[in-house]
Amino acid sequence: MSTLEIRNITKSFGTVQTLKGIDLTLEEGEFLVLLGASGCGKSTLLSMISGLSEPTSGEVVLNGRALNGVHPKDRDIAMVFQSYALYPNLSVARNIGFGLEMRGTAKAEREAAVAEAARMLKIDHLLERKPGDLSGGQRQRVAIGRALVRKPQLFLFDEPLSNLDAKLRMEMRSELKRLHQMLGVTVVYVTHDQIEAMTLATRIAVMQGGRIEQLGTPEDIYNRPATRFVAEFMGAPPMNLLAAAPVAGGLQIEGTGQVLPCTPRGAALVGIRPEALKLAPMDGALSLAGTVDLIELTGPEKIVSVALGGRSVTMTVPAETPIALGQAVTLYADMSRLSVFDAESGARIELPGLAAAIRTG
Repeated sequence: MSTLEIRNITKSFGTVQTLKGIDLTLEEGEFLVLLGASGCGKSTLLSMISGLSEPTSGEVVLNGRALNGVHPKDRDIAMVFQSYALYPNLSVARNIGFGLEMRGTAKAEREAAVAEAARMLKIDHLLERKPGDLSGGQRQRVAIGRALVRKPQLFLFDEPLSNLDAKLRMEMRSELKRLHQMLGVTVVYVTHDQIEAMTLATRIAVMQGGRIEQLGTPEDIYNRPATRFVAEFMGAPPMNLLAAAPVAGGLQIEGTGQVLPCTPRGAALVGIRPEALKLAPMDGALSLAGTVDLIELTGPEKIVSVALGGRSVTMTVPAETPIALGQAVTLYADMSRLSVFDAESGARIELPGLAAAIRTG
């Protein structure tokens, strides 16, 4: 049985439609990440689920129960906000247990639940402190603990790590992953950060313009993007996109003599992830000759820009790889790791024959 169903949800503010027919189903124990840039509709969708606002049309169903018109406090959903939303005058223990206290939960039961949540979140030594005495990461743990003790049917997270520095974000990602694996809770998580999405999600819904561009596992989203938008949005550095035109027997990549052996359907874009480009020759691989024009060291790897036929492509190599500015290089890409998109619509195209050896046009 599905835990959460979103059925053709739309939301309009006057003449502006921010959600344009969202459909998705979330199974028990899943960790779904709503991913997209600001203004894509992800937080608006989360507010529909939580009950903080109502959809213009469509239905939200949780464990078979329609939630339209149901007050947020009666939905059996817990929400963790970006801003923590803690009571500054209450101790950590009181903040974590506040919801249970308001529901009239017996003191002994409440204290046991608070102690267990604090232990799991590694803040049991902070129970007597006030929020003002805590770091950002500790405050976020308190907010998560307040949600955990309620044992709701569904957890909602609205960009909960955005206020933390890079090191704390990484630590909290690990904590959230650990908690989800340990507890098996059902989560909907909103973020604009693709690293959070890739590391936390069992499935990702990539959103743009009030629609879901692609819904799938992190592996599917990254390796088989359904649209050009998803291909460019996911990945740092983003996927290289090379224009290609139909010729006899295939698609010729603009500015090169390389022809992909397939039956073309019109002008296309050939996508190659930076890490899929190699300096070592491979049999039957796509090959691209160019000149190194930029090298950036990130620590564990180098991001290398190669000028190719009037444009640049990006590749990543291990930091110890010997490579120099102005060096002439030939890049090789396994045909099975290419993605092809329609140049006009941006939709992914599946072209038979791409795994075959490439020929020179």
